[in-house]
Formats: sequence, C-alpha cells, structure tokens
Amino acid sequence: MPPLQEAEPFPIPGGRPARRRPRARGRVRHVALPLGSVALFLVLWQSLAAGGTWSETLVPPPAKVVDAFVDVSTTHDGVRGYNGTYLIEHLGISLRRIAFGAGLGIAAGVLLGLLMGTVRPLRSLFEPWITFLRTLPPLAYFSLLVIWLGINEEPKITLLAVAAFPPVAVSTTTAVAAVPRSLAEAARALGASRWDVVKDVVVPSALPETLTGVRLAVGVAYSSLVAAELVNGLPGIGGMVKDAANCNNTPVVLVGIIAIGISGLVIDGLLLRLERAVVP
Repeated sequence: MPPLQEAEPFPIPGGRPARRRPRARGRVRHVALPLGSVALFLVLWQSLAAGGTWSETLVPPPAKVVDAFVDVSTTHDGVRGYNGTYLIEHLGISLRRIAFGAGLGIAAGVLLGLLMGTVRPLRSLFEPWITFLRTLPPLAYFSLLVIWLGINEEPKITLLAVAAFPPVAVSTTTAVAAVPRSLAEAARALGASRWDVVKDVVVPSALPETLTGVRLAVGVAYSSLVAAELVNGLPGIGGMVKDAANCNNTPVVLVGIIAIGISGLVIDGLLLRLERAVVP
C-alpha cells in the first residue's frame, strides 16, 4: 500500500488581505467602542436633561455646555473668555503648574526610591512617613501650606509636588528591591563599580515599574489640581471650575472638568507611548 501523501494546502485567493482583516477589524473596534460609549453617554445625558427631573442649573443639556465652551474660548459681549482669560490659557497655566509641581515630586520620588531600594535602613526610616503622606488628602494640608507659603504660586506647586511624590517613591523602591541579586553580583564579578551596577543593572530593571509610578503620580497631581487652585487660582482651569461653582454656573464647571479630563487622557497617552519606547 503506497504511503499516504500529505495534501497540499488549498490556496486561498487573496490570502494577504484575509490576514489583514482581523487586524483592521481590531483597529476599527478599538476606535469604535470609545466613540460609541461617548455617543451613548451624550444620548443619556440629553435624555436626563430633557426629562425635567432636575433643573437646568443642576443638569444642563449638552447644547448649553457647548455654548459655554464657545463663550470661555472666545470674546463675547466685550468679555474675553472667562474672567478675562481664554479656556486654553486657563488650561495652559494649570498644566505649567502641574509640570513644575509633579516634576519636582517625581524627581524626588525617583531619587529617594533608588536610595531606599538599595539601602535597607533608609527604607525602614522613610517608608512609614511616605505611607503617612500618601494617605493624606490634599485639602488636609493645603491650608497649612497657604499659612506657611502665602497665596501665590508656592503653595500650589508644593501641593502638587507632595501629591505626586509618594506613588513614584513607592513604585521605585519596590522595583529596585525586586532586582535579582544575581544580576548585580554578576556585574560586580565582571569589574563593575557600585555606580555602574546602579546605572547599568538596577535602573534598567526598575524602569518599567518606575514609569508606571510616574503615570500614577501625574494622575494624582491632576486629581489635586482643583484643590491646589482653591486660593488665588485664577487664572487656572481649577480656579475657573471653583469660581464657576461658586456662581452656580454649571455649564462652565462641566467645560472645565471635561478640559481637565481630556488633557489628562492626552498626557497619559503620551506617557504610555514613552514607556513603550523606552521599555519595549
């Protein structure tokens, strides 16, 4: 009996396009799902506003929020934006505060995390204080910062730095402590100095979790933005939200919240791209 011959694969016409279809479908789904959720949210929002259960002061329809966005972004009736400042300028000033404040907190957190992860007595000394600081809400110590530093930029920058510091310090410490000792010992056996071990072994190994901590720190700084701009926050997007809330101007409050959320999504996406580029 002759041996069975393996059947040749049946050629599929247009094989390459068929392989690309799942990828194309995945990309379409990746874009369509968020857009669909936004559309569903807008429909529910409009239905809730039109139902009349709550007044428009509490739940304004989307059209009024769009009108408020146009008003705070342009000059209308001789008024420039909101309180003499355009929305993009409010947002830019707040982003600058976050950049300075969160940048200082992130830099301090990475440095202390490296020290705590490599020197155990330092970890035992500082870790309870970092945990204590991490559990405090920003409003708990912002008034104290105002008393110490005044009402200008110093308390705002300090608040954002203090808010961003603990997540980076904790994540960096954990990542450094988890670096396999065999890698460090192998580097030392090859003649590496202590600084070389930190630079070439510890930092690359801890980088993925450290970048995750940076993303968390930026998110915490964003959540503390309105608290940081409670006092003398105009111009600033958080100060705009607070001032509009005091005047029961709900559409402007929603415009500010949406601006903060969208800018936060953009910055988090940029940090995620940086993480993928630096730590593939």
